[in-house]
Amino acid sequence: MKTIGLIGGMSWESTANYYREINEGIKNALGGLHSAKICLYSVDFAEIEKLQQQENWEKTAHILAAAAKSVETAGADFFLLCTNTMHKVAETVEKSVCIPLLHIADATAEKLVNEQVKRVGIIGTRFTMEHTFYKNRITEKYGIEVIIPGKESRNLIHEVIYSELCLGKISNASRRSYLKIIDQLRNQGAEAVILGCTEIALLIQQGHTNVPLYDTTQIHAKKAVELATQHLKEYDRLG
Repeated sequence: MKTIGLIGGMSWESTANYYREINEGIKNALGGLHSAKICLYSVDFAEIEKLQQQENWEKTAHILAAAAKSVETAGADFFLLCTNTMHKVAETVEKSVCIPLLHIADATAEKLVNEQVKRVGIIGTRFTMEHTFYKNRITEKYGIEVIIPGKESRNLIHEVIYSELCLGKISNASRRSYLKIIDQLRNQGAEAVILGCTEIALLIQQGHTNVPLYDTTQIHAKKAVELATQHLKEYDRLG
């Protein structure tokens, strides 16, 4: 089994979901008492969040590059950034190590392509919704049109993530607001909606709406399991 590097803590609430999803995936894939081989580096999110608000992406890249070097040294064969927003600096972080990065937008877009989704809405932090690093990758690399909510809705989504979800607070009022925004995206022509922040799945699940949702945490974790076990399945097939 390959060893998975996780750079988490952004927030630890969603990183805990990664750990559970990956271990459950390994158990389902291999059976018995198998669990995932994981190297986890968890940052102090308060430091990262402060730099995000300052838009000091160079400093955040430096912190995450150091984390990537740590999981590489610890024996990881590939690594994940357990966050959508910090893929803003993914290219810089990946260049700092020799092991590959499993990009969250690629994992999500590949699933969208496989399920023939051509037009998708996205909700996440203001950075993920408004900056180009995520939307453009999905559009230019995979040919999928990306729709974002209006400014007022973007502000609400962003505020709920940082003031509630990253602190583990779940509000029914916020859930209703998010579901209203998801319906608005569908009315704008979205065939599905990406939960483009790893905390959002703490608040919204598929059972809350008939709009197809793409939970990036779940998708990212599942892809990590596939990469970690792929050669084992190939060995079994040839053997």
